Amino acid sequence: MAMEKTFNASEAEPRLTAMWEEAGAFRAGANRSRDESFTIMIPPPNVTGALHVGHAFNNTLQDILIRWHRMRGFDTLWQPGQDHAGIATQMQVEKMLAATQQPSRAELGRQKFLEKVWEWKGQYGGTIVDQLKRLGCSCDWNRNAFTMAGAEGDPRIGHENSPNFHDAVIKVFVEMYEQGLIYRGKRLVNWDPHFETAISDLEVENLEVAGRMWNFKYPLANGATYTYVEKDEDGNVTLEEERDYIAIATTRPETMLGDGAVAVHPDDARYAPIVGQLCEIPVGPKEHRRLIPIITDEYPDMNFGSGAVKITGAHDFNDYEVAKRAGIPLYRLMDTKGHMRSDGAPYDEAAPVAMEVSKGLKELTITEADALNLVPEELRGLDRFEARKKVVEQITSEGLAVLVSEEFKDEEGESQTRLVPYVENKPIMQPFGDRSKVVIEPMLTDQWFVDAEKVVGPALEAVRSGEIKIMPESGEKTYYHWLENIEPWCISRQLWWGHQIPVWYDEEGTHYCATTEAEALEKAGGKTLQRDPDVLDTWFSSGLWPIGTLGWPEDTDEMKRYFPTDVLVTGADILFFWVARMIMMQKAVVNEIPFHTVYLHQLVRDEKGKKMSKTTGNVIDPLEIVDEFGADALRFTNAQMAALGGVLKLSKQKITGYRNFTTKLWNAARFAEMNEAVGSDGAVPEASATVNKWIIGETAKVRETVDAALEAYRFNDAANALYAFVWGKVCDWYVEFSKPLLLDGDAATKAETQAVMAWVIDQCVVLLHPIMPFITEELWGTLGERKKILAHTDWPTYGSELVDGAADAEMNWVIGLIEEIRSVRAQMHVPAGLKVPVVVRNMSEEAKAAYDGNEALIKKLARMDELHIVAEFPKGTAALSVTGAEFGLPLADIIDVDEEKARLEKSLGKLAKEIGGMRGRLGNPKFVESAPDEVVEETRANLAEREEEEGLMKAALKRLAEI
Repeated sequence: MAMEKTFNASEAEPRLTAMWEEAGAFRAGANRSRDESFTIMIPPPNVTGALHVGHAFNNTLQDILIRWHRMRGFDTLWQPGQDHAGIATQMQVEKMLAATQQPSRAELGRQKFLEKVWEWKGQYGGTIVDQLKRLGCSCDWNRNAFTMAGAEGDPRIGHENSPNFHDAVIKVFVEMYEQGLIYRGKRLVNWDPHFETAISDLEVENLEVAGRMWNFKYPLANGATYTYVEKDEDGNVTLEEERDYIAIATTRPETMLGDGAVAVHPDDARYAPIVGQLCEIPVGPKEHRRLIPIITDEYPDMNFGSGAVKITGAHDFNDYEVAKRAGIPLYRLMDTKGHMRSDGAPYDEAAPVAMEVSKGLKELTITEADALNLVPEELRGLDRFEARKKVVEQITSEGLAVLVSEEFKDEEGESQTRLVPYVENKPIMQPFGDRSKVVIEPMLTDQWFVDAEKVVGPALEAVRSGEIKIMPESGEKTYYHWLENIEPWCISRQLWWGHQIPVWYDEEGTHYCATTEAEALEKAGGKTLQRDPDVLDTWFSSGLWPIGTLGWPEDTDEMKRYFPTDVLVTGADILFFWVARMIMMQKAVVNEIPFHTVYLHQLVRDEKGKKMSKTTGNVIDPLEIVDEFGADALRFTNAQMAALGGVLKLSKQKITGYRNFTTKLWNAARFAEMNEAVGSDGAVPEASATVNKWIIGETAKVRETVDAALEAYRFNDAANALYAFVWGKVCDWYVEFSKPLLLDGDAATKAETQAVMAWVIDQCVVLLHPIMPFITEELWGTLGERKKILAHTDWPTYGSELVDGAADAEMNWVIGLIEEIRSVRAQMHVPAGLKVPVVVRNMSEEAKAAYDGNEALIKKLARMDELHIVAEFPKGTAALSVTGAEFGLPLADIIDVDEEKARLEKSLGKLAKEIGGMRGRLGNPKFVESAPDEVVEETRANLAEREEEEGLMKAALKRLAEI
C-alpha cells in the first residue's frame, strides 16, 4: 500500500502511544543487551500541574537521552512520578469545595478533608501524565511514583509498582532527628498570612510595586542632644545642627512596635556621639514609650537615606541577622493571619519588661521575648495594613515625622512654602506568595529545621572532587555560593496535606520522635500524647526522590540496578531547593551521590527573550503546539535551542520550520518508496557508484557527530547535525543525485541505488528517533517488514571506516561548486530562473574529472548554461572560490553593478551602526556585570549573527569591486 501524501500527526500519535504501551516498550530494562544501566529520575511535576513549555523542554531532553540509551541496549529506567505539592493541592481542593458548595476545610476537619484530597488526586492527579505521553515521553509509566504514596488514605497502598514513599520519608526524619540533624526552634521564615504557613523562598515572588517610605524621628532618651554634622566628599561641612533625635526611614511603620534597636555603621561619624545611648520609639502610649539602644553594625549603608536603620529582628531577614549579632531581642508583632497580636499580657505590663531589657537590667530567652506582646491595646487585632495607617497618623500628629519644605499656591495664587511630613513615593520590591498573592511577612515562628551545616560538607565535596559534575560550569559557582553560606533549612509547614511530622507531645510539652504513635507512647511511658499538626516541606520528601522511588529502605533489586542514577535534567532555578538537597539527603541517608551529572537549563522564554506570563499575553501552550504542529516539531525545536547555558527562546516560527522538516523527511521517504528503495535489513550495502559511496560516508559521519554531541549533552549540536544531514545531504543532494541512477542507470546501478537509498532513509529514521519519535516510528513501520519496533531497534555503531575518501572529495567538491554559484547569484541579485554561462581557468585534473562526471547535475542544480574554459576572465566576471579551479560568472551584461554596490554599501552602513552599538554594550563592564545573564547572552548571539551577515556583504562588495 502506497504511503499517504502527508504524515497525519493527530491520528498517528495516540495510535503509536497505545502501541508502545501495549508492547511494554518503555518498561525498565526493555531492549536490554548489556549490563550497564542508565537511569534518569524525572523532576516530579506537581500533581496539580498541567504541561507548560518548561516541562515540554525539560522532558524532551530527558527522553532523547533515554531513547538513545535504550536503543544502545542499556538497562534503562526513566522513573516518572508526581510531587504531592502540599500548598498547591490544598488550595485546589479548597477551591473545589467552595465551587461545589461543600463544607469548608475547617468544617470538615483534618481527617475528612484529607479524604477529599485523595478523592481529588484520584480524579485529576493523572492529568500531567497523560500530557507527557502526548509529548512522546518514554517513562516506565507502570512504575509511576507519588511522594505521598503509602500515606494514610492512599487507595494505592500495597500496589506492587508503587513504593511506599511515605514510610521512607518518616524513617529519614526519625533517623536524622536521632542523629541531631533535625531540631525544633524559633527562626525567621517567609510567612504566608493567607495559607497561614511558612513557605520556601522559591514560593515567594518579589515584585516591584508602588511603595511609600516614611521618615520618622526617634527622640533621644532624657532630652539628650548632639551636634549633627554632614560633610561633602572634600570634607567641607554642608550641614551642622543640634538634634535631639535620630532619623530613620521605613516602608513598614507598623513594625516599629517591635524594634529592638537602631543601627548605624561603625564608620558613620554623624552618629558617633550617640552610639550606645537610648532612643524612643515614637509610637504607643506616651507613659510606656519604649527605649531602644543605638548600636553599630556593618549592615547600614551610610550613603542611603539617613544612614540609620531600625532593627526589627522578628520581621525582617536582614534585621534578624543584625539582632543575632548584637543580642537584640526578637519581638513578634503579628499572628498567623497577619493581624496585630491580641494575645498575652496587656501592653502596660509588657512594655516595662522590654524597657528593662533595653537598659540592660533584664535578659529574655528567645521564647520569653516571643511571648511578650508589644502591640498597644488600640492596635491589637487590626490587620497589619490598617495598623500601618494608625501608626503613621499617631506619629505625624505628635510632630515626630521628619519634615521637608514644600511649595504651594495660596488662595491669591502666590507661591508659599510649608513644612510637610517627608514621605517618598518610590517603587519598592515586595514579596508575595506565588499562590496566595498576598504580601509575605517575615515572621519569627516555631518550626522544624534541618541543621544544614552538619550535612552540607559531603555535598560540597562531591562537586569539588568532580564526583558530581554540574553543567554549565556557572552552576557550580552558584552551588558553592549557596552551600558555603547555608542557613538552617525550615522543613515544617502549617498545612494538612503532606507528610505529618512524626513527633508527639505530652501535656508538659515534652516531645517524642518516633515512626509510629505506638513507639512514641512507649517512649513517653504511656502519657497522653498529641501529634504535631505540621507537615513536612515538599522539598524534604522530594529530596529523597532517587531512593524513595526505588523502594528504599527495602533492599530492592531496583536499588541495586539503578542507583546511583546517571543524569539529572532540571531548571537552574531549583539548583539549591532540590538538586543540592537531594545530594545532601542521599549522602546523609545512604552515603551515596544520587547522580553523577546535573544538566541545568534556563527558563523557556518567548522569541524576544522575555519571560512568559499570562499578564504579558506571550504564553505558549505546548499542548496547543502539539495539536497544531505535532509533537515531533515541538521536540525538535526544543532540542535545537538547547545550547548548554544558552537563552531558550521559543517561537511559533521556529516550530513551523521544524514541522516543514518533518514534511521534508516524509517526502524523501515517499520518493524512496515510489522508487522501490525500501526494506533495508540494516546491513551497510555495498556500493560502487560515487554518489552512493559518498552518502554512505556522510551517514557514518553524522552518526559519529550525533553520538559525540549526545555524550556531551550538546543536544543542539545533535539536532543541527541531523537537520543539515537529513534536509541538506539526503533530501536535497542525494535525492537529486540519485535520480539519474534510478531512472537511467543500468539494472545493477539501479538495484545498488535502491539498496543504498533504503538504508540511508532507514538511518535517518533511526538517528532522528530519540528527538522525533512519532514520525520516525511511523516511517519505520511503513517502509518495510521489521523484526522490532523502532524504539527497540539497535543504534548503529558504524563510523569513519565507511567514508570513501575519493567519493567524499568528489561529491563535496560538486556540492561546493553548486553552492558557490547559487551564493553568488543570490548576492548579486541574478534573476532566479535565468541560466547563466560559467567560465573557468587553471582547472586541475581532479577538478576536471569531478566536473565531467557530474556535469548534467551541476548544470541543472546551479541553473548554469555552458562552461567555457578561458585563459583570462572577461571584464565583469564575479569570481568563485572552489578547490582546484578558478570559476567565474560573467555578470557585466546581466546586472547593474553600480546599483548593486550602492545597495550593499547602504546595507553595510546600517549594519555597522547596529554592530557598533552591540559592541559598545558588551565592552561596557557595567552592562556585562549588571544586566541579566540572558540579556548579555542574547546580545552576544545577535552580535555574532550581525558580524556573519557583515562578512557575507563585504565579500559580495569585494566581488562587485573586482567586476
